[in-house]
Amino acid sequence: MSERILLVEDDDKIREIMCDYFSAKSNGKYTIVGASTGEEGMELIRENDFDIVLLDVMLPGIDGFKMCRRIRKTMDVPIIFLTAKIREEDRLYGYEIGCDDYVCKPFSFAELYAKVNALLKRVNKTEENNIITCGRISLNTVSLVLKVDGTEIELPPKEFEILCYLLNHKGWVVGRETLLNRIWGDDSFVETRVVDNHVKNLRKALGDAGAQIKTVVSKGYKLVE
Repeated sequence: MSERILLVEDDDKIREIMCDYFSAKSNGKYTIVGASTGEEGMELIRENDFDIVLLDVMLPGIDGFKMCRRIRKTMDVPIIFLTAKIREEDRLYGYEIGCDDYVCKPFSFAELYAKVNALLKRVNKTEENNIITCGRISLNTVSLVLKVDGTEIELPPKEFEILCYLLNHKGWVVGRETLLNRIWGDDSFVETRVVDNHVKNLRKALGDAGAQIKTVVSKGYKLVE
């Protein structure tokens, strides 16, 4: 799958060479989208998803530092600064406002490619570690985004909590009393048939993937692949 890189750089020649270099070096894995100003870069970020941002500091209008601060208000996309500012205080300021790495101009395209590759591998590995999957169902334990067959779905609170517990104990037989205590609390007077009703609604909300929740007679439920 192609990974999208936003390059905000006011030098047309650098943008063109980097686009060609990254595409050839990665055999098409990396696609660079270019912007020549901070304003154009922010518009692209608002309208598209990017896996990493390569950001020149010295930009006309909104400079790289300002753009980085704005990006960090809403997202955690990796940011590498491309800059001729080599003073320690400039680099420290960049890290303080949220950049992940620096490459000083003039730079080697090979070095920049290696940094991008390493950073994306680290980010993707972390992201994978945050995902619990079971068959057609996946849950990001950090963002709490639930997907079925890659499509995000929303659940009512109790159904979501039940599914989370089943995902964390996939393959286990989970008793109704266990779900009742875990989801509603030990002091609740809710009866176990309420659990059954919520599981019924959960299966319906999951569509065909709802069949992954198996009923174990006289015991409870089990989530299977």
